[in-house]
Amino acid sequence: MSESSLQSADGFRNSNAGTADTHHGSVQGRLADQLSARRIVAPILLGGLIAGTIDIGCACLINGAKPSFILQAIASGLLGKSAFSGGPTTVALGLVLQWAMSIIIAAIFVVASRWRPVLARRWIEAGLAYGVVIFVVMNYVVLPLSAVGHAPRFRIVHFIEDTLAMLLFGLIVAFFARQRPR
Repeated sequence: MSESSLQSADGFRNSNAGTADTHHGSVQGRLADQLSARRIVAPILLGGLIAGTIDIGCACLINGAKPSFILQAIASGLLGKSAFSGGPTTVALGLVLQWAMSIIIAAIFVVASRWRPVLARRWIEAGLAYGVVIFVVMNYVVLPLSAVGHAPRFRIVHFIEDTLAMLLFGLIVAFFARQRPR
């Protein structure tokens, strides 16, 4: 394998990879490893937490509901209808579940963008496409498998609103995973 074809785990070329002049174990090598990890962890956490939080706001607007109700609805995916009578505890559980799912969704995209750098270069198109994937998976895989037990009832207005919300979610995640000019 040629030196020019080697990339680090975060998708960036490592000019020292495969040579005898590596700095693993040295201060410089540890610093490079930390920077490399930061290039993956930061976009996952920022993209996931920001997209997840904005998604809660979108759900409030779409459904004309308070954030506490939306978060209890998220918790109902795990607890069923009892989540709506759980008070602040199920609200907090809903927030933890929302952020956990959002971080996982962001991690999938960030790792994929390091594996296929075109996703980071063309982040707008990739983010919009990923938003469609998120919409389909959440509505037609996750919800039916949850304690809710079914996909949402189809109404064209909600379909459009939910699709737009997931397109925004995908764009936010892709924005944080994008390839920045050096």
